[in-house]
Parts: sequence; structure tokens; C-alpha cells
Amino acid sequence: MTQATKATKATRIERDSMGEVAVPVDALYGAQTQRAVENFAISRQPMPERFVRALVLQKAAAARANIALEQVPADIGHAIDRAATQLLQDPALMSHFPVEIFQTGSGTSSNMNANEVIATVATRLIGSGAANPVTVNANDHVNAGQSSNDAIPTVLHISAAQALQGELLPALDLLVQTLQDKIQSDGHHVKTGRTHLMDAMPLRLGQELGGWCAQIEARRAQLRALLPSVCELAQGGTAVGTGINAHPDFARRFAEELSALTGLSFRPAPDFFAALSAQDTAVALSGALKGLAVSLMKIANDLRWMNSGPLAGLAEIELHALQPGSSIMPGKVNPVIPEAVTMVCAQVIGHDTAITIAGQSGNFQLNVMLPLIATNLLDSLALLSAATKALAEQAIRDFKVNQDGLQHALARNPILVTALNREIGYLKAAAIAKRAYAEKRPILDVAEEMTDFDRATLQQMLDPAKLTDGGL
Repeated sequence: MTQATKATKATRIERDSMGEVAVPVDALYGAQTQRAVENFAISRQPMPERFVRALVLQKAAAARANIALEQVPADIGHAIDRAATQLLQDPALMSHFPVEIFQTGSGTSSNMNANEVIATVATRLIGSGAANPVTVNANDHVNAGQSSNDAIPTVLHISAAQALQGELLPALDLLVQTLQDKIQSDGHHVKTGRTHLMDAMPLRLGQELGGWCAQIEARRAQLRALLPSVCELAQGGTAVGTGINAHPDFARRFAEELSALTGLSFRPAPDFFAALSAQDTAVALSGALKGLAVSLMKIANDLRWMNSGPLAGLAEIELHALQPGSSIMPGKVNPVIPEAVTMVCAQVIGHDTAITIAGQSGNFQLNVMLPLIATNLLDSLALLSAATKALAEQAIRDFKVNQDGLQHALARNPILVTALNREIGYLKAAAIAKRAYAEKRPILDVAEEMTDFDRATLQQMLDPAKLTDGGL
């Protein structure tokens, strides 16, 4: 065994209410974190970094509120605040937070992990150069006025609000703008519509893209409408919602301090009992993310169909070639971005199912699947943010329209005869369509033979571009 290996095995003894435990000598955390590391070795996946960062911010805001309300000595409170800032700037941040996702359902282990790490750093800061060093206590000082039962639901909301406001909504803005730009540049092209994957009446490409844009705008509006609820916090309810051991003004002051730290408008939840025992807002947000996933999957699959070919498919558009598509077929190029997006959407839909099950696990005064809800929710937000951006920038922005292919399909589309229904009746129009299809001839030629209209009149009546305007 090398000296380096021996060094990693070195431990120190820490104590908590259950007794002594050996902790890695260089770890910033203490006994309770170490117990969690030993007890929970299921996935080996720590809580998401965004969650951990929000947890550290929660401790900073709590310290500031406790200083203002004179609940902790000012020097200790300031040291906690400085410790949180220092941790957030530490490139090795996640190494101090090893507690995994599948832990106690309240997230107590993660909360104590943060309390212990911040207490260690704060003690070092406050003791530096002091004649009488002070020990910052994880429970009495860092956790003052708090319980894991209100801190973890609060952190769940903080991290989700930051991801929604800072990442997903801007990504949706980008996608909407990209679609609008594409409508302006290529929306004039007329193409065959399709229902049941079968030829239908024509429409403009801009109308099709406009439908996509309307879907995304509706999902964006739904998510924006949820943001105020996500910014309502459980902090102040402490153990069961009564607020025991918290200053009466702690919840309000905490929300003010957190808002100043993040730039978001946080406020105390209107009912702490609901905020602790249920995760209805997280479930609603996950449902909205699932809705977005469904919309994105529809758009991505439409792109795949429109790009199919280039010879034996629809070949209406050509997506930008990003990489070789086959290890055995030279020259093959695949719609890789839309395919990646559909996989993201499938994952988000799966996350929503888990969040739905976890959301109903509020037994009496506490939900006991908080780490799972937080992890899946943040993963959905991150995946959808990245996938939305990729779809906009790497698929929709630069695809080329195959005008010749669109025109060829339009000219031979028997369904155009629908425009003659009011003049010749459905049955006569159906006979024209069937003959045109059977003989593989343009509908215009067959209609000229089977009706009394001259060719010029038929050209006007069957003009695909005119038919995209609708009406009689």
C-alpha cells in the first residue's frame, strides 16, 4: 500500500448524539454526514449540484435573518454567511456533499451535511487570528430557526425556481424566436398537409411552424404562471408546520434575504402545513414539464419525418449534417438532434411518473420522498433546457427547404380535389381523386377531363397556395 493510499484512509473521531464515528481526516463534514455515507450506498449518486448550491444559499439567508433577529451572535452569523460564500466559490464543492439521493425521505442527511460543512468552515474563519476561538455549532447556530422538514422543501423550491427562471424559460424564449425567424424566412413555402400520415389539404410551412410555435408559447405561459407558486417557501414551518423554535419574523426575513441573494421574489408559503406535508407545486411543475416534453417530442418527430429520405422518404427539408450516421453505410446522415430530444422527452415523462408517486407520499405532516422529487425535478429542468436550446440552434435554425420536393408532391396530390366539393359534390370529387391516384396523374389533368370547368378555372380553383387561406 502506497503512502498516498494510507493517507486517504486516515480518519478522525467525531461525535454526535448517537456517539462516536470515524470521519476522513480531511473531510469538512462531521459525524451525521459520515453516518449517512455509510448507511446509504444505494446509487452512489450525490444530490444534484444545483440543489447543493441552493442548500448553501439557504444557510446563508438563514444566517442573515438570524443576525437581524438577534437569534445568533453576530460574529457567528457573519462567519456562517462568509463560509457559505466561500463554499459556493470552491471548485471542489461537491466533494464536501457526498450524501446520495436515496437517503432519509426528509433530506435530513443533506441538511445536516450542509450544517456540518458550513460549521467547520465558519469555525475556521471566526477562529483565524482570534485570541479566544469560538466553535460554530452545526445544530445550534447554522440550523438555528430551522428544521430539515422546512429547509429541504425550501431548497427544492429555490433550486427549481432558479433553474426555471435562469435556464428553461430563456431556452423557450430562444426556441420561440427561432421559430418566428424561420417562419419569416421560409414560411411562404406551400406543402402537402398530412393527417393519419396520409396526404391531406395543403398548408404553408409557416402555418405548420406557427403551430409548433403556439405549442411552445402555451407551455411557456404555463411555466411562467407556476413560477410565483414555486417561489413560495416552507421555511418558517420548522418541524411540523407550527414554526416551533423559529422567531415569528424568521420566515419573512428569510425570504427577504434570500430574494436579495438570488434576485428572485421569494415569500413565505401561505400555509406551512401544506408546504411541509405536500409537494403539490412540485408535482404541478413536473406536470407542466411533461407537457413541454410532449410538445417537444411532437416537433422533433415532425422534423424527423420531414427530413426523411433523402430519396425514399418525404425529403421536405434537409437538416444540417452534424456527424456521420452509420458505421457501415458511407454517406448516411441521421437526424441526431431530434432523436436526442425525443429521448430527453421520454426521460422527463418517466421522471414525472416518479414525482407523481413521490408527491402523494405526504404522510400526515411531512412528505418523505423529498430528495427523489428534487433530483428528478432538477434533472427534468436541466434536460429540457439543454434539449430546447439544441433543437432551436442545431435543428430548426439551419434546416433547408426542398422546394422541388414540395412542389412535386403538391402537383400529384389527389386531395386537392376537396376544393371542388361545393361545385361538383363529394362523390364526383372522390371519383376524380381515385382516378388521379390510380393513373398517377396530376389532379388538374383528370379534373379537366371529368368536369365542365376549363383548365384556367381549374388552375385557379386548385391552386395550392390559395387553398392554404381557407374559407369558401
